[in-house]
Amino acid sequence: MTAYRSLKVALLGAGSVGSQVARLLLEHGDELAARAGARIELVGIGVRDVDAQRDVELPRELLTTDLARLAASADIVVELLGGIEPARTLVLDALNAGADVVTANKALVAAHGPELFDAAERVGGQLAFEAAVGGAIPIIRPLEASLAGDRITRVMGIVNGTTNYILDLMHREGATMEDALAEATRLGYAEADPTADVEGYDAASKATILASLAFHTTVPVEQVHREGILDISAEVVQQAERDGRVVKLLAICERLDGPDGERVSARVYPALIPGDHPLAAVHEAKNAIFVTAEAAGDLMFYGAGAGGPETASAVLGDLVSIARRHVIGGPGLAVSSHANLPIAPIADVPTRYQLRLAVADRPGVLAAIATILGQHDVSIEAIEQHVADGPTASLVLGTHAAPEGRLQQVVDALRTHEDVASIDHVIRIEAQA
Repeated sequence: MTAYRSLKVALLGAGSVGSQVARLLLEHGDELAARAGARIELVGIGVRDVDAQRDVELPRELLTTDLARLAASADIVVELLGGIEPARTLVLDALNAGADVVTANKALVAAHGPELFDAAERVGGQLAFEAAVGGAIPIIRPLEASLAGDRITRVMGIVNGTTNYILDLMHREGATMEDALAEATRLGYAEADPTADVEGYDAASKATILASLAFHTTVPVEQVHREGILDISAEVVQQAERDGRVVKLLAICERLDGPDGERVSARVYPALIPGDHPLAAVHEAKNAIFVTAEAAGDLMFYGAGAGGPETASAVLGDLVSIARRHVIGGPGLAVSSHANLPIAPIADVPTRYQLRLAVADRPGVLAAIATILGQHDVSIEAIEQHVADGPTASLVLGTHAAPEGRLQQVVDALRTHEDVASIDHVIRIEAQA
């Protein structure tokens, strides 16, 4: 084994992920040292409460509530606190002091990535964040390194396990949204306050990171269009199954051609995908990310998107990688944002809609509906009519691709049309069969 000095690691946070990182560092220190070329020494674990109950029994002498002092003593700081503060301050201070940082904090990277990357680059340090997207799935390093010589055109994925579990349960067991959310909470997939998951905030943070890496462009999280899943009813799921489709909450990042050149879109919303698409086979709380590149073609990365041991695997991968760089020498690799492409507003993004309408059951109504679509230069791809007892019939329309703005104008016009009693659902269609 190499005689390179031991690298001191400060671990900030000992929750479900942090406690597993500590356990693996302590149990597999010799093996990790052999892989890295240097011993990775855990010198302390920063916690809010030394006496708190934890999943793993940790050596008490390693625990401290003085996180700033602990971070200042380390070569590598592993930040697993979550949230923005005090994580941002601790990470910035560590980078400015010359330490490398590993984080699994997607909210921090999404909100303050450019600031953190600049701090790392100024001192030749490294900010590694493989665990911030997709848990155990290796996706950050492939985008940064393996596909660095290719041109990525689209990234589309299921990046939130909680919402995937809920929608999957609605498909598999016919559960309502309320019942599926309650079951996800009971099993621990959803937090007591599930807003970040079901309203799409978690997925939007991950979309920011994926888009920024894939297109070498800073994509602020505020410019990611975000919609959650709470409006997905059992009827939407049933209609999807009749059509051979599946409802998934998708994070979609893609290059778009425009009159003034290329632009970037990043968005999160529930959408219909064909039942034979690879993402349709992603069940329970799993994650999967589908990458399309010009030379490599279609690639799919699949696995556990969360969980203590699973996410700890990605953290340790970053740790070993950083340790190897210390042994070899040289500055850390900076995240590239050289392309600096403009970000397209959602109104300009082409997509397809499925609309379910309750309409007056009388002659001429279908022609009137078609006229509204035609007035906004939107064409109908498919139509399905269900005659019901009473004065209204159910009409399911599928559109051809059109800019989102025009499709929204169609929806607005239909809402006020005298022949439309109600619009029961509007959902996008992604990925052709």
